[in-house]
Amino acid sequence: MPKTGTGTKTGKAAKSSPYRIQVLDRALLILDALANLHGDASLAELVDAVNVHKSTVHRLLMSLEKHRMVDRDGRTGRYRLGMRLFQLGTLAVAHINIRHLAHPFLQNLMYNSEETVHLCVLDNGEMLYLDKVEPNRSVRMSSTVGRRNPAHCTAVGKAVLAYLSESEVDVIIRQHGMRRFTPKTLTTPGDLKAELKLIRERQYAIDDEENEDGVRCVAAVVKDFAGRPAAAISVSSPSFRLPMEKAASIAQLVCDTARALSNECGYRPANSPDLRAGESPLSTAAANIGSAGTK
Repeated sequence: MPKTGTGTKTGKAAKSSPYRIQVLDRALLILDALANLHGDASLAELVDAVNVHKSTVHRLLMSLEKHRMVDRDGRTGRYRLGMRLFQLGTLAVAHINIRHLAHPFLQNLMYNSEETVHLCVLDNGEMLYLDKVEPNRSVRMSSTVGRRNPAHCTAVGKAVLAYLSESEVDVIIRQHGMRRFTPKTLTTPGDLKAELKLIRERQYAIDDEENEDGVRCVAAVVKDFAGRPAAAISVSSPSFRLPMEKAASIAQLVCDTARALSNECGYRPANSPDLRAGESPLSTAAANIGSAGTK
């Protein structure tokens, strides 16, 4: 498509809006392009990325630089995202409640699994239960929102621990120990760390009656925009309704839901195939765990 002095392309999102403001659309396209280029970019690279005339891109960059939305390297002339965006993103993250954000995902997972679903966060080394969605079953889970459980013996806890550094895991073990709750509870750091390695490989955790006799759970981590564990979601069930041979199919549902919620929280894995054109990794929604909150 040929470039003109007024530009020729502003992206799908801009075209679909009846209240399109062209200059703003183009400025946002430039920010998206810088984010998707994962580092810095020259003026020519940005012109190619947004398909707008060079003089227009240059004028917009000057305005964005003035407002600290982008920075320009005085030596190389290359542009990168500015610290003002970090400040605004941090403020946005602080006002987003992951419980509210996650609830529709939990409902969908409950409908598909027909079992109880939980959303949990790591708080002071323990798992805090923020939300619970359960089906109409004669045998129900006894978990409650606001309850705390140890991390080492719950599926949600192990799903989060698997994506912390070894030193962070060591601190939690020192603070809280590894109390035995059932004959299946892992009680040594070595056994736990071997389990965490397996969780990273298969991408989900299982509580095989480790926290409570007769209860089995499958969980997966939810990551924030920085790739850190923001929360975990799980499907919990009496073990007679969730035999180990059924765990893999439930795990697929849990992992799919966790990935979708991570995407909503701004997480973009490297070379992610679901990062759509024009979609910015700057769109973040990480956890605010100030809410009260549930396995």
